[in-house]
Amino acid sequence: MSTYTRLNEVFHASPVIPYNEDSKIVLIGDCHRGDGSWIDNFLHNRPLYYAALRHYYDGGFTYIDLGDSEELWKFKSLRDISSIYIDIYRLLHHFYAENRLFMIYGNHDMAKKDPQYVHENMARYYDNHTNQYEPLFENITVHEGLILRHAVTEKELFLVHGHQGDLRDDQFWRSGRFFVRHFWRRMELLGFKDITSAAKNNVKKKRVERSLTQWAIQNNTYIVAGHTHRPVCPLDPKIPYFNVGSAVHPSCITCLELVGNALTLVKWSVRPTENLLLSVARQEIAVPRNLSVYTDE
Repeated sequence: MSTYTRLNEVFHASPVIPYNEDSKIVLIGDCHRGDGSWIDNFLHNRPLYYAALRHYYDGGFTYIDLGDSEELWKFKSLRDISSIYIDIYRLLHHFYAENRLFMIYGNHDMAKKDPQYVHENMARYYDNHTNQYEPLFENITVHEGLILRHAVTEKELFLVHGHQGDLRDDQFWRSGRFFVRHFWRRMELLGFKDITSAAKNNVKKKRVERSLTQWAIQNNTYIVAGHTHRPVCPLDPKIPYFNVGSAVHPSCITCLELVGNALTLVKWSVRPTENLLLSVARQEIAVPRNLSVYTDE
């Protein structure tokens, strides 16, 4: 099935979330949280992510996760992952309890497509401090796509992970998971990297970006994705494709902030202050894109 057909399928099945000029939404994807071992690519950015998450929680943002939250190809147990990053999941629970959390699944956490899996693995977590189970995301639905629709202009942003239409990452994801879990995981322990993924393969990355952009142009709809790990927030009003980047960059995490009717690409990193103290800093790395000036001409 082609990327265009798959995206159409997901778009028409996606729930609509209204937003307006007072809305504050943060879009983050590709955290790839693992088991805390040295092949867990998220581990080195754990403090950055938690600091950013705290900032958005305290600031009243709604959090939308664009998929691959957990690395369920390389690591098997989501419960083990939540026990490693208990501080993060506890804060995500607070977002959810206040109706400020929405989740999309990607190819690396495609298991969340199954409601039974979600119920068994995401409804609660085990708190080692209290030695008891605590509520996590009770009754949550993890979607393949979501649509943000402006309450006044009715302009839409289609949110999707971005793996749709890729033969291995979409239709044959179980084969991809088996290959990564039982082959590339061992190779990574020896120092090799998986060059087949969109995040590490520039040819595949460009192909994915081109397909998503073409779909967005033909459907006169903004599209926001992850998957490639390359952050994108173009100033050209004729380009309706955006990408949140990832939380596993070597020295930073990136995300998109939707405040009012503008998208801003943001980087969180550790930077020295004037007193040479290290602190987590938020930095806008692209001029905010005003969505009201989009043209399909």
